[in-house]
Amino acid sequence: MRATSAKTGEQTKHQQRTEATRRALLDAAKRIFARDGFEAARIEDIAGATGHTRGAFYANFNNKEDLFFALFEQEAGERLRDLRTVMERCPGSNARLRALRKFYVGHASDRQWVMLALEFKLFALRHPKLRARLARTHRRIRESLKQETIGDMIPELLNDGRESRAVRRVALEAALNGLVLEHAYDPETISQTQATAVLGRMFDVLMAAKHATNGSS
Repeated sequence: MRATSAKTGEQTKHQQRTEATRRALLDAAKRIFARDGFEAARIEDIAGATGHTRGAFYANFNNKEDLFFALFEQEAGERLRDLRTVMERCPGSNARLRALRKFYVGHASDRQWVMLALEFKLFALRHPKLRARLARTHRRIRESLKQETIGDMIPELLNDGRESRAVRRVALEAALNGLVLEHAYDPETISQTQATAVLGRMFDVLMAAKHATNGSS
């Protein structure tokens, strides 16, 4: 019995060390991808930043692309949980819609992540197999957001057609990516405050159009 208990304890410690190493690699990757760019980032640098070797990296990820996908899903999952926590505190649909607006507009200040995602999309466009995988990952995350948060919290947003929802989503995502890129490129032309204001207006216009369409049907 003691031997079995000791073995279980060792397995648990090993799992904890493995998970800690994986988290450290993800944290280091986010910093180094943002600093050096996805293509230029080296596996040796990511592993070295955590005090590990390439062997530790390959014990957790097959390649740099796998690491990015894990990082992408981790970040998206954290954002989804944060949004749901905020929306659960809201007293009704209008308050939840305002929380969703604030969540969307707030992405404009997360320049590091938006720029990294944009760079990876450009990389994926040059590698068709990777592009297809990235697109599938995006769709799965969006579906999770729709069903687990928006579907539960603001069900009326799902009342219109699938095509209409897709157009709103693409327009909002494109506006966010474009404005963050333009602000990073030339902040004298468009400031952070201006980018945030434009995103807020885009959100309001698209949601107002949705309500108008619903109201006329």
